[in-house]
Amino acid sequence: MTRFNPIESLAKARHEFGEHGGVNASIESSVTFTVMRADKMPELFHGAATPEQGCYLYGRHYNPTVIHFARMLAAMEGTEAAHCTASGMGAISGIALQLCDTGDHAVVSRAIYGGTFALFSRYLPKKAGITATFVDVTNFAEIEAAFTPRTRLLYVETLANPTLVVADLPKLAEIAHRHGALLVVDNTFSPLIFAPAQLGADIVVHSLTKFISGGADSVAGAVCGPRALLDPLYDVNEGSLMLLGPTMDPRIAFELSLRVPHLPLRMQEHSRRAQVFAERLEAMGLRVRYPGLPSHPQHELFRSLANPEFGAGGIIALDLETSDRAARLMESLQLEERFGFIAVSLGYFDTLMSASATSTSSELPLEDRDRAGLSEGLMRMSVGYTGSLEQRWEQLERAVRKIL
Repeated sequence: MTRFNPIESLAKARHEFGEHGGVNASIESSVTFTVMRADKMPELFHGAATPEQGCYLYGRHYNPTVIHFARMLAAMEGTEAAHCTASGMGAISGIALQLCDTGDHAVVSRAIYGGTFALFSRYLPKKAGITATFVDVTNFAEIEAAFTPRTRLLYVETLANPTLVVADLPKLAEIAHRHGALLVVDNTFSPLIFAPAQLGADIVVHSLTKFISGGADSVAGAVCGPRALLDPLYDVNEGSLMLLGPTMDPRIAFELSLRVPHLPLRMQEHSRRAQVFAERLEAMGLRVRYPGLPSHPQHELFRSLANPEFGAGGIIALDLETSDRAARLMESLQLEERFGFIAVSLGYFDTLMSASATSTSSELPLEDRDRAGLSEGLMRMSVGYTGSLEQRWEQLERAVRKIL
């Protein structure tokens, strides 16, 4: 079987002229749209007239610029459709509420972004009566046992934040589908590296804020999948995205649409540098988690599922054992070496560093962090590509030797 090629798919999808023949698509900033006949308005509200027919209703519903960008994301993921949102959490919460009703249940990976953990562990049970069971994504027996007759979805991250556990998507899809549930996959850490929909996922979500944006200047999200599952998100009576309103601004869609074409080059360089740093840090005796290393528990699984053209990603996890050692290393790298920045988020052109247990994973109770393998000294490093590789390595090496 021919492997799905996201670059070729993107090249076909992007070939669209602007309004006046420009090489870039136009920005449609209108929030409301004219109908030429009064009888067309009821058709729009009832879904009989669609954007595919050139019919638009209101900016919270559909916008031409946002749809253009969504087509690029669908091409990148190899899905039938995509919908854009104002944030990654808007995408995650929107699809969770669309797929689950009060009394329904989700099986969720324990190794997961803190905001997503809070959504499934606290917010949805309290506000919507939707419960979740958290599981070790590598323990198939535990996952099987977690399903109930009301389980509607299995939710995982392709590469777990921040522990970089690799999800066996084909196996997880088989389990979910056998139980009549859908597999929803967050692919934020690994755009282009993985194509979850080609590996069995039903829905793929992204925080576009990260690698796809690449500039740490736009908050955005996306849901990718088949139309039958995605189009109800914009139903005027029951659509979670339509009624909750996490709308992407068309100006953001335009800006991000200009960054997707060079995403392949950026991901290759993020991965190239992260691979070199991971190998050298491990050789120095540090406890390094990186799927490109043979020492990673799911290294062979990663190699069997990933697109080799884009490496093993731009994220390295360093287990420095104590929060004090992690803090000293990050401060040295930022204040003395000017290697990167102590900041949350990832996918930026400069290196970003954070201690996940006290930042982006702080929503997890201590017991859950321990069960997920997330120590107080775990430092997440999103490797940038500014400066030369050897210059940055010299800075990193000097700072590490100070704490060894």
